[in-house]
Amino acid sequence: MALSVAGVVARLAAVVLAAGCLTWGGARAADYPTRTVTLVVPFPPGGGVDAMARVVAQKLSEAFKQQFVVENRGGGGGTIGTRGVARAAPDGYTLLLGHTGTISINPSLYASMNMDPRKDFEAIGLVASLPVALLAHPTFPAKTVKDVIAMAKKEPGKMNLGSSAVGTGGYMSAEYFKSEAGIDVAIIPYKGTAPLMNDLLGGHVPVAFGVLPPALGNLAAGKLRAIAVSSKKRFSLLPDVPTFDESGMPGFEADLHYGVLAPAGTPKPIVEALSAELRKLATDEDVKKRIQAEGGDPMSSTAAEYARDIDIEEKKWGALVRKLGLKVD
Repeated sequence: MALSVAGVVARLAAVVLAAGCLTWGGARAADYPTRTVTLVVPFPPGGGVDAMARVVAQKLSEAFKQQFVVENRGGGGGTIGTRGVARAAPDGYTLLLGHTGTISINPSLYASMNMDPRKDFEAIGLVASLPVALLAHPTFPAKTVKDVIAMAKKEPGKMNLGSSAVGTGGYMSAEYFKSEAGIDVAIIPYKGTAPLMNDLLGGHVPVAFGVLPPALGNLAAGKLRAIAVSSKKRFSLLPDVPTFDESGMPGFEADLHYGVLAPAGTPKPIVEALSAELRKLATDEDVKKRIQAEGGDPMSSTAAEYARDIDIEEKKWGALVRKLGLKVD
């Protein structure tokens, strides 16, 4: 059937509009960024997420010849800053340094979060993987994971086990350990990693689950002691510290994955441009050294691979949250 003049005009307009959109998207990617980009850390300064963000921000600033600045928006176990980025304009100028706690744990843990990481964000790429460690004050008598479990079982309810904020990987690792070991201990969550480390160093809490970045210097100085790491393999900078798997808890693994995300709807060319630069970081010797010094190893991925990783991790930790009935209003 022949098209009317109006129909022909309408189709031509649609084609022109589509072409214009493609050109616009390409132009945005080519020109991006034209001003400062904010990389949000949903925790106070001093923790593992903050450390990773500063490595990423510096390298992206160099790659794009434009400032990428870190902004700390702590509160709510990481939910406040994370939600803020999800609601930001999807233009590539507000990004999130996300990790397992904020992206894969919190959506199930916080009843009022109302966030789906698969729908509310565009995954850009992974940056690093960090193990959580069971750390102790030097005066703590237990030397091994088995010793800790034995102590806890000897005096149920009396051992205080520190962790970072509710919903973080450190907190969930503590809950995971408590559940798998079948022990009755009091988990003491702190608002951030820095205050947790301060109390651990001061002996106010004898043992804790924490990320390694703020602990490495104190471990080297003998002010703290690492009992075990939660990674599948021993951490390269702590070769003498066994994994939980080696310490009588087979299959116990709780690595934290760090990556960059943008609000859902961010133009694909911008996502791909950022993702390509993030993948280069894994082969940058300076980045490798800085990430290892912060307690982790570089990790890279495409945007699609990171999206799959988020899905896998969310299912894993979400199942634990539901199993333990861990809900926060």
